[in-house]
Amino acid sequence: MGVFVFLPLILPLTAWPVARLAEQHLHPRTATRLLTVLAVVLALCSTVCLALVMVVGTAQLPGNPLPDGWSDPEVRAAVPYDEVVGKAAIPALCAVLVACARTVRRHGRVRRQAHLALAGLRGTEVAVLPDAVPYAYALPPAGRRGGGLSARGAGRGRVVVTTALLDRLRPAERRALFAHERAHLAARHDRFLLAVQLAARANPFLRPLRTAVAYTAERWADEEAARTIGSRRTVARAIGTAALVSRGTPLPTLAGLAAPGPVPRRVAALLGPAPAVPDWPPVFTAVGLAAWGAAAGTAVSAMSSANAAVTMVLILHAATPL
Repeated sequence: MGVFVFLPLILPLTAWPVARLAEQHLHPRTATRLLTVLAVVLALCSTVCLALVMVVGTAQLPGNPLPDGWSDPEVRAAVPYDEVVGKAAIPALCAVLVACARTVRRHGRVRRQAHLALAGLRGTEVAVLPDAVPYAYALPPAGRRGGGLSARGAGRGRVVVTTALLDRLRPAERRALFAHERAHLAARHDRFLLAVQLAARANPFLRPLRTAVAYTAERWADEEAARTIGSRRTVARAIGTAALVSRGTPLPTLAGLAAPGPVPRRVAALLGPAPAVPDWPPVFTAVGLAAWGAAAGTAVSAMSSANAAVTMVLILHAATPL
């Protein structure tokens, strides 16, 4: 494997330029999908290679449960600086698994609790809460068997909004709010946000992609809301008003009108023309070169992790006594 086993750990750096440029030059829908795919693939590759290095480190520990042959010099020689790197990979991978598990658990728990809190309200798509705190967010389905929820109550998403926020919006801005949140539900933006959140937990170098997707998902919903109600300026006013008074969403993996993402940039984008919808950015542009660079880095990461995995399996198979 050699040093190539370490490449997937640092190749997420190749996606940093496209994370910024995609926000500015790509349609939000295209940018969200592209950046999410890049983040997920790069995170999986880096986790695989971290696990391979951990195997070498674990085999060196006294009393380890792995076969004795896995600690042979031939196996350890597959990883450079195996004694230090192998042992360091053990707590690193454990930290990744714990962080991802906590993120998934918290995401599911908050969704279930929110659905349970809304169980007594009328079974409509919009849940208006008599709360003095202004906020609104899109609550995705909680799952048909989670938390004792009925299939009818948990199998659909709902728009959650408080009377405090509705009182601060004009009728047209309320329509913009509902259109925005419905766009989040229709496109299941919570899945994109959760995916990039887990990717950033797996590899800290992917945090810029997480931030970018949080912004582009909101911009995607902004554009859908503007198309639905037919007024970009009204959506911009609704976002600006909500941002001044709203407290945001319960989780970074749940989408809302006023968070996350720089609100002034979203408002400025809505006050301009609607973005074009190219399938892929032209090659000889800044965003095109960045996109191809990120794609190349992702491809190299995938090939490196696949090569390392196959090589390690063959080495371990040869070192394992029959």
